[in-house]
Amino acid sequence: MQKNNNIVKAVNKNVRSSPRKISLVLDHIRGKKVDAVLRDLDFIRKKISLDVSKTVKSAIANAENNNQFDIDNLYVKEAYVGKSLVMKRFRPRAKGRASPIKKPFSRITIILSERKETKDGPKN
Repeated sequence: MQKNNNIVKAVNKNVRSSPRKISLVLDHIRGKKVDAVLRDLDFIRKKISLDVSKTVKSAIANAENNNQFDIDNLYVKEAYVGKSLVMKRFRPRAKGRASPIKKPFSRITIILSERKETKDGPKN
């Protein structure tokens, strides 16, 4: 596998929310610049947007400290969520039975990349 030096990755493991709920927020931030992403996450009225914002800030810090990227040129190249562990609980029911309750956890992955500035003008 080829190592790509112009990307930065941040992973937030074991987030206490289902992947389906998190993917609704991640769909809004994919492909945007990081300053617009942080601004948009402040106004999204979902509880999970705080965890997504924390992961984006971690990726920005990784880009700035480890790779010396310019923050103004960073954008969200990939943002995806995957399953993590599932906490199982049981709810008592009628006639001595019990029904399972599944409390899912998720893993958020944010990949940032540096977008090259292009000149606005005719191509030669």
